[in-house]
Amino acid sequence: MFLEAFEKKSKTTDIQKEVAEHLQTLIRFESVTPNQAGAIDWLADKLVDLGLSCEQFTINGVTNLIACIKFKEGPCVAFSGHIDVVPATSSGWLSPPFEGRVRNDAIYGRGAADMKGGVAAMLSATKKLINSESAKAGTLYWLITSDEEGEAEFGSQEIVNKLAKQGVVLDGCIVGEPSSVAQVGDTVKNGRRGALSARILVTGKAGHVAYPQNTLNAAHIAAKIVNSLSDQIWLLDVTSSKTTLQVTGININNVVDNLVPSHCEITFNVRYSHGYSSAAVKTQLMNTLNKFAEHFTIEWERPCEPYYTSHNTGWSLLTHIEQAIYKNTSSYPLLSTNGGTSDGRFFASPHTQVIECGVRNNTIHQANEHVSISDLLKIEAIYTTLLEQIFINN
Repeated sequence: MFLEAFEKKSKTTDIQKEVAEHLQTLIRFESVTPNQAGAIDWLADKLVDLGLSCEQFTINGVTNLIACIKFKEGPCVAFSGHIDVVPATSSGWLSPPFEGRVRNDAIYGRGAADMKGGVAAMLSATKKLINSESAKAGTLYWLITSDEEGEAEFGSQEIVNKLAKQGVVLDGCIVGEPSSVAQVGDTVKNGRRGALSARILVTGKAGHVAYPQNTLNAAHIAAKIVNSLSDQIWLLDVTSSKTTLQVTGININNVVDNLVPSHCEITFNVRYSHGYSSAAVKTQLMNTLNKFAEHFTIEWERPCEPYYTSHNTGWSLLTHIEQAIYKNTSSYPLLSTNGGTSDGRFFASPHTQVIECGVRNNTIHQANEHVSISDLLKIEAIYTTLLEQIFINN
């Protein structure tokens, strides 16, 4: 589909039109997690045409892509992202969610912002870098999965494992997640908080409500546990990353009003600062709840460790992205660690610097998810400048 409506108002170069059409193509692949639906096949073909070597591998229905091009010796940096999307029905959409139609100078479709728009922009920026006649130094990787929106068990983690077996050590990784808020480039994620869930089963003693002296009310114990959880003070927090704990469920399987409950289930989730590890969070909470120990059991679920990238005194990916954004927007970004988890956590290490930078996130996972064409071109320009700084002007 040619962008006729957009072109009536704006003169675009061929490569600007190409990035928008690439996004439309990607949206048309119904790549609901973990099905790549041909999106990674298409992307690999495009990268091979640009001279990258590509390796695809599938684990438990998840398709992963590692692509690479090496120039002269220099920094080893990756673009990382995902082509899988959350499900979408036609209900509430102005146009079908997997058609990528242009409406009011924006491209609509599931994944437009999260994060096929980022992938399309990265592809265009990569093409500009490779076609540049300037001398280049370094190695550029592409690391793409179809398993980010789900449990993320067989996607980026497996890519990291394969890179480690190949002896690849990344200096930096740019994740194309939609990080911007009011305008493209206003926010960069230089880390993410860790996440940890838990399920507590409180056990008491059932009995008639008229004779509470013969019972042990599991709900009453659970209330005290909830209060203890919500009163936590997180002394290891840092200014830019605060720990929060939210109780997400209090469940009692009791259908009558004259029975003291013998069991109560509590579920909660902690989003914690990089000042903590999951082990440290568990230790603090168990110390707090120790006085109730004889009355409950706990199961910990879905741990995700935090990561954080600071300004390095030497080579600094964070400085590079700040400069690229300033060059294209005349403003420096806010640095943030808020939001949910991302695949950036798999790539981050004491050596590998990780940042997330992408389009606006105001419509992600919603009906009528979209990205304006001007925003798409702006993030493409930021990525292009970033690659130039890393591989040409390093």
